[in-house]
Amino acid sequence: MKIGIIVEGHGEVDAVPIVVRRLLEEQGVADLEIPRPFRLPKNKMRKQDELARAVELVARKTGPHGALLVLVDADDDCPAQLGPQLLAQVEKSRGDRPASVVVAVRKFEAWFLGAADSLRGRRGLPSDLTPPESPESVRDAKGWLDSKMPTGYSETVDQPALASVLIFGPPSVCRPSPS
Repeated sequence: MKIGIIVEGHGEVDAVPIVVRRLLEEQGVADLEIPRPFRLPKNKMRKQDELARAVELVARKTGPHGALLVLVDADDDCPAQLGPQLLAQVEKSRGDRPASVVVAVRKFEAWFLGAADSLRGRRGLPSDLTPPESPESVRDAKGWLDSKMPTGYSETVDQPALASVLIFGPPSVCRPSPS
């Protein structure tokens, strides 16, 4: 299986393949190839022509049977709206490929906050680290991590390292939107 990935941030270029590989290996997928992800800033991802160009480049890297994955931070956008919008654009560009769009609520780093207890003692994090009560509501997840690490948090250095030891738990139960 070959998966082409488009990410928004510098740290995700190295971290997301680690997460994808680990998740798929847990599902028994052993024959996995992930070319280096294509980085496309979010403001460009929202432009159909820019995203279409990135999708085409990534599709070429994966060959005729590859799949596509886009991972983007929601920041203040609604993930339930942003995800389908981006997926529609990806499918418009390359509807011949299986494709998924994953929207991290607020930031990719919110995943680290949610699994903070699995990161205890790693990368200088305290051995008694506990997750914030509502990790996805933390506006500055990078700042939260930075405040817990004696040498500070570096997206390009710490994201891949934390992604490699992150323990995945059951997904949160989705709460219905208020009507």
